[in-house]
This record gives sequence, C-alpha cells and structure tokens, in this order.
Amino acid sequence: MGGGIGDILGGEDNKILSTGNNELDKKIADGLPLESLTLIEGENDTGKSVLTQQIIWGALKQSKCVDLFTTENTTKSFLKQMESMSLDISEYYAWGYLRVFPLNVVGFEWKETEMSGLLSNLILFIKNSRADVIIIDSLTLFSEYADTGTILTFFTNCKNLVDHGKTILITLHTYAFEEESLVRIRSISDAHLFMKKSLLGTKYVMVLEVNKVRGARKTTGNLVSFEVHPGYGMKIIPMSFAKV
Repeated sequence: MGGGIGDILGGEDNKILSTGNNELDKKIADGLPLESLTLIEGENDTGKSVLTQQIIWGALKQSKCVDLFTTENTTKSFLKQMESMSLDISEYYAWGYLRVFPLNVVGFEWKETEMSGLLSNLILFIKNSRADVIIIDSLTLFSEYADTGTILTFFTNCKNLVDHGKTILITLHTYAFEEESLVRIRSISDAHLFMKKSLLGTKYVMVLEVNKVRGARKTTGNLVSFEVHPGYGMKIIPMSFAKV
C-alpha cells in the first residue's frame, strides 16, 4: 500500500484529505482539512452517501485507515455500491485498512435511555481505533431517539477527538433536526457541506454547496453539480450547464 501522495509531497498537501477526484477537490477548497470535523447535510437522495464513498476512496488512496459506521448499508451492500462507482476497495477491505460497522442492528431496541450510552461508547471506540478517518453515515436515526443535548454532546466529543488527530465526517438529514440544533451543530463543525437536488433541463442533478471549510485557502461558497453513473461513479457537470 506504501505511502500516499501526501507523504511524497509533504508540506501543505499532507494536511489535506483528498476525495480522489481532482475536479471535486478543487471545489472543496483543494480538499478537506485533515484532523477536522465535517458535517455533510441534506435531504433524502441528495448524494450524501455517494460523497462519503468518494471521500473513503480518497482517504484509502492516501494510505489512511478508515472506519465507516453506517445506518444506510450492510457491509455487503456498501462494497457493492463502491464497486458500482468503479471504486474498487476490495483489497483495502481485505487487508483491514477499511472497516465497516453497520449500525442498523436487527433486534436492537432504539430507546432514549440506550442512546446516550451508545453514543458515548461510539466516542470511546473512535478514540481507541487505529483509524485516521471516521465516517458516520448517517446520524439521523440517532436523532429520533436522542435529545438535543445528547446529540450536541456527541458533536462536542467528536471535536475533542479531532483535536487529538482524528478526521471525522458525519452525514445527517436536515429534516430530522430542529433549526436551533442545526445552527449549533454547524458552528461546532470545521467544515459544512450542504447537498441538494436541482433540475437541469428535464432531469435532476445533485448539487454540493461548500458552506464552510476551516482554514481554506480558496473561497468557500462553491457549488459542485454532479450525476452518479452506474459503472462510472461521480461525474462532475460544469456549472455553465447547471444553473442553480
């Protein structure tokens, strides 16, 4: 697996988490900062999981170890999705560079009393994990069974882990959180990416809005529109074609 390009280049590039897609990186302030907490927010089917899958690919290509906690997939369906995007991670998975933890556990009773303990255990697990990059896709299910204070405490704890060298990305559905909670979650996060759908001619495309990236050398507020093609993956659409 060797060293990633960041190890060769050194300097600033060593502090950036690439998506493995140059066009996408350029729009996200040259890539997300390592050792940061990123919030990826949007409604259903706006491409949040697709974006995290692309980021997982970039992280693995940079020789980072990745832990994915998912309520959206089983391990098998996740690996199949990656394959359908032409992102072959089977070798990384086989060697343990990528670990997948499905959180939609059959038989687990989601209750408020258990939720606080589950989120605390998740923080402890992340703290002790050898993974450099941790992705939680998505936090929405937790929001239904945890109060606002528990969720905000979780984000604050994630921020503490970031200060100790972890890079954490969390997706959530906008509808599941009250506006006041979202404002606080966004302010805790180092980077905030917002996903939405936009009509382009007669078809919908996915649009990524870069609202905030801590320490970005380039202006944020960039918009990236893309489609997902089976067997190809993310295809960036020039903004001249996608008026949003």
